[in-house]
Amino acid sequence: MKELKDMVYWVGAKDWEVRHFHGFELSTHRGSTYNAYLIKDEKTVLIDTVWEPLTEAFLQRLKEVTDISKIDYIVINHAEPDHSGALPGIMEYCPNATIYASRNGKGSIERHYHKQWDINIVKTGDKINIGENNLIFVEASMLHWPDSMFTYLTGKNILFSNDAFGQHFASSEIFDDEVDETEVYQESIKYFANILTPFSKLVMQKIDELKSFNLPIEMIAPSHGIIWRKHPVRIVEKYYEWASGKSENSVVIFYNSMWGATKKMAEYIGKGLDEVGISYKIYNTATTDKNDLLTEIFKSKGIICGSSTVNNGILSSLAPVLEEMIGLKFISKVGATFGSYGWSGESTKVLEELLTKAKVKIIQDSFKVKYVPNKDELEECIDFGKSFGKKLQEN
Repeated sequence: MKELKDMVYWVGAKDWEVRHFHGFELSTHRGSTYNAYLIKDEKTVLIDTVWEPLTEAFLQRLKEVTDISKIDYIVINHAEPDHSGALPGIMEYCPNATIYASRNGKGSIERHYHKQWDINIVKTGDKINIGENNLIFVEASMLHWPDSMFTYLTGKNILFSNDAFGQHFASSEIFDDEVDETEVYQESIKYFANILTPFSKLVMQKIDELKSFNLPIEMIAPSHGIIWRKHPVRIVEKYYEWASGKSENSVVIFYNSMWGATKKMAEYIGKGLDEVGISYKIYNTATTDKNDLLTEIFKSKGIICGSSTVNNGILSSLAPVLEEMIGLKFISKVGATFGSYGWSGESTKVLEELLTKAKVKIIQDSFKVKYVPNKDELEECIDFGKSFGKKLQEN
């Protein structure tokens, strides 16, 4: 238990060991937290819960602050199991508590837990009095589920934002000014790039709507990671920037290579980029964490993708990255492809098709080499990089 402000407590759970999320879809190198909050006004209010396996620790933390049977209201901002999983355990202690959720949230809770609980539906602008303060609700559909919403606590000026503005980051501390800010922002952009990017337009719309309410925000308390209190609006501004599609004038080269020829091509293409003043990073998809790579792709404007040809196609480690790019709907990216081959040489065409499907604008013809590039072909790789760098600056 830690106190955010008078009457408001962090009662969540820390998961130091988790290394994958959403099944095995998202890497979490720094662990995570499942943040839940308790407000002790005239009414006792619980904001969200934790993942079901951590229920017992969660209950013990709650008992440090309150008699669980006295909880009046439970706000479920989002019913994904990492936030609502302990709800059945809580309701055993306070079966008469009223649950507040969005319309989609009510349906989601009922489909997850198949219980006949008292669930009140709230919508944007709805307000409930809890004593000295009020709770105001703001629907945030598709950030990142249809049921998502924010809850704002007047008087304390705290925005409980659920998944928005969060990050997978475990720490003994809970506030942004108590931890390494660089690490936190690194995890924040990774979270945005790998989860929220498909909903970028909605993110911008929701931020504009939130600003229009003129609510003073002194603290943003998400459901994962640290709580923003030093400069809480800064993460909102970062979200707006990320959602706008603004990217660095840099290039990510990612590839896989069977016997090193495509790898050598990647390195020489990088030399060409360097000659025209374009910064770049090179990743082998066989040895690189997929989510870390997607974060770098999200940050960069240019994408150059390479593969050896195998079975008339591409090496398999590239496919998950490209498939994710299609689903994540990155915007304002430009790209090109390259690769080596032995006899058929389809890899560059396959890569082009996948990049195009991912809405990456192809700005240069592909380049491929049979077997191992000779000296002249390596010079062509340099020229390929130089040409791409110049076109990158024009687009």
